[in-house]
Amino acid sequence: MGLKITKSSDPIKVDRLTICLYGQPGVGKTSLAYTSDSPLLLDFDGGAYRAANRRDTVQVHRWADVTEITADDLAPYKTVIVDTAGRALDQLGADIIRRNAKMGRGGALTLQGYGALKAEFIAWLKLVNSFGKDVILIAHMDEQRNGDEVLERLDVQGGSKNEIYKAADAMGRIFIRGNKRELDFTPRENSFGKNPGQLDVLTVPVDDAGFMAGVVGQIKERLNALTEEQREAQAVIESWRERIETMADVDAFNAALGDVRQAPKVCQAMFSQAAKGHGFEFDKAVGAYAMPVGA
Repeated sequence: MGLKITKSSDPIKVDRLTICLYGQPGVGKTSLAYTSDSPLLLDFDGGAYRAANRRDTVQVHRWADVTEITADDLAPYKTVIVDTAGRALDQLGADIIRRNAKMGRGGALTLQGYGALKAEFIAWLKLVNSFGKDVILIAHMDEQRNGDEVLERLDVQGGSKNEIYKAADAMGRIFIRGNKRELDFTPRENSFGKNPGQLDVLTVPVDDAGFMAGVVGQIKERLNALTEEQREAQAVIESWRERIETMADVDAFNAALGDVRQAPKVCQAMFSQAAKGHGFEFDKAVGAYAMPVGA
């Protein structure tokens, strides 16, 4: 069976996202995540009771509590919140060692154990996504120093934090500036981020119960608008390609000069290359193509 190729002119519909939110303890990560669309929070950290706007929650005491999650379980919800991703990975690691003692040494995962953890965590995220749900991964922030410079990173064990970086479609940092909470998806010199929707730094309102739902919707809209723009741009290119193929004489090329000057540069390049292929030369003095002298 051959490759199933999605052409550049074909839109890729974005209907679900995996988003990572991280920040210092007490900055309101869980409360912010609860403002997503119809959320269900999987409370691995045991701290959901501290959120002022608590919504439906599952108290998760071990990884096995979520391995049998089904579409029916999640039917009433549109967003699944993992709080925190670091603690979820800790519980998954412990479960892997429980199932196979060779995967751990001294209570920590071996290299083979980390391989199993990466594979199982990604497979579980894909399962939740397959139910048509957005996923929000909450993570604490770890400050690391490089001389006088403070670097902000996810507070997640070992190499497993890389799985969160790779799994997240968008990654936002929550922080306090002045007396306001702000959310920044843009990667900075000292902090991580993923900003596929090209959002500005957002001020988090105190009383907007649907704020995160709006943010997720905005990212999807911008990603889908981008694919539509790509489709339209490719359609213009294909239209010019077909038009150029019908041009057989110098008069046809000169008749199209006014139009092609308004076309994308790639179309202009195709036009110029085709004219040269026919042996036509552009006369700058008169601003038109002509047959070469002696032709």
